[in-house]
Amino acid sequence: MLEGKANVTYLDWKDVPMFNQELEAPVLPAVQAVRDEVAKADAIWIFSPVYNFSIPGPVKNLLDWLSRTLDLSDTRGISAIHDKVTTVSLVANGGHEQAAEIYRNLMPFIRTQFVDEITYSRVNDSAWADGNYQATPEVLADLKKQATALLREMGV
Repeated sequence: MLEGKANVTYLDWKDVPMFNQELEAPVLPAVQAVRDEVAKADAIWIFSPVYNFSIPGPVKNLLDWLSRTLDLSDTRGISAIHDKVTTVSLVANGGHEQAAEIYRNLMPFIRTQFVDEITYSRVNDSAWADGNYQATPEVLADLKKQATALLREMGV
């Protein structure tokens, strides 16, 4: 969908600790690494499961770190994710609408340019046994529309 239109990288954020204000200074290397990667990105596309009708804790934790001001003396200062074009795609067997509403409220609140063209996908039954998710033709079409909206917001 983005081939030839955008360079795609994947953020490795497994070493980012649970957010705690006491850990903000000095900046931890794992936090600085994800901030640096996000700073280089023109857009952020989050592909997320839905857990209990909500954002998974680790994803929310990452967004908490990324939304913190880079200058702790300026609580309204810019963050690593400030003004980034963002969008979300959700994969689950239910609760898409509830999780999407959380993202719709959260992403503008943390001052991103949120592209509200969210793709919902159900997990195919066989994936629970073999770990192989298969997107339906309808989901692929929705993802293509979402990619187009994201690129448009980026000015591409």
